[in-house]
Amino acid sequence: MVIHKKRLRIYRLIAMWIKICGLSTDEAVKTAVENGASHIGFVFAKSKRQVTPEQARQLSKDVPKSVKKVGLFVNASLDEITETIKIAGLDMVQLHGDETIAFANQLPVPVIKAFGIKNGQLPSDIAEFKNHVILLDAPPAQFAGGSGQQFEWEKVALSKLSGYQFFVAGGLTPDNVSKAISFFQPTGVDVSSGVETDGKKDVKKISLFLENSKKLSTHDVSEAD
Repeated sequence: MVIHKKRLRIYRLIAMWIKICGLSTDEAVKTAVENGASHIGFVFAKSKRQVTPEQARQLSKDVPKSVKKVGLFVNASLDEITETIKIAGLDMVQLHGDETIAFANQLPVPVIKAFGIKNGQLPSDIAEFKNHVILLDAPPAQFAGGSGQQFEWEKVALSKLSGYQFFVAGGLTPDNVSKAISFFQPTGVDVSSGVETDGKKDVKKISLFLENSKKLSTHDVSEAD
C-alpha cells in the first residue's frame, strides 16, 4: 500500500510591532510597557520631546529586554549616534534625515529609516533600505521627524511594499489605528503626538492606542511543511 504524504500547512501568529515614541516621563514609559508596547522611542533630535542619552537610560532602566528601545536622530554624526547607543542602551536607531544607506550600514544596531510620503508617492531610494526596517510618515513640518499629520494612504501603491518590514506613522490616534492596520497590514505602527493632550503624553490615550492596536495586531503566516 502506498501512503501519500500530505503537505501540511502550519499557521503561526506573528505579533505586530507597536511603538510609542517621544517618551520623556517615567509614567509614560511605564504605561507603554505595561500595556504591551513592543518598542519605545526616545527623541535625541531637536524637538519639544528631546531627551538626553542619560535621561533615556534612566527612563528605560526597568524596561524588559523584550521591549526594544529606539533612538530617533536627524542627520547626527556616526560618532554621536554610536555614543548615544552606548549611554542610553539603545536596541535600534530611527533615522529621519538625509542619511544614506552607506551611513545606515555602519551603525552597530538595527536601523529604522523614515521616509516622508508626499501625494502617496514612495521615494525612489526606499529600495536601498529593503534590508532595514522602513517607516512611512507624513513629511516633516516644524521639526524633522514627522509632523503628526496623516499622509494620503489611499494613494500609496501597496504592492510596492511587498517584502518590506515597515512601520506606518503620521497622524495615527487611538481612533484610527485599527483602520491603518487593516489598510496597510504593516509590520508595525508608530505614534507620538496622537497619544498626547496639550503636547504631553496622555497615559489614557497610550493605553487606548495599544488596546486598539492589539485587536488587529496579529496576522496569519502560512508555512508549507
